[in-house]
Amino acid sequence: MAIKQIDSALCTGCGICVKSCPSDVLRIDPVTKKAVIQYPEDCVLCEWCKKDCPEHAIIISPDKGSPVLTSWG
Repeated sequence: MAIKQIDSALCTGCGICVKSCPSDVLRIDPVTKKAVIQYPEDCVLCEWCKKDCPEHAIIISPDKGSPVLTSWG
């Protein structure tokens, strides 16, 4: 798993990370209205969610190497 956690104190539920994820890993929780890691095993470590998060609420596992280069977009 590349995404270690989403800091719920910082997350505003804007959904930008959900939209930026090419692997559909993140979702907005219907109860808390904040981002959650729904499918961690599908993460390709592109780090787009972290880069796009305006609140810097996404924490990537420090033991992971360089992000995978993708050709999406």
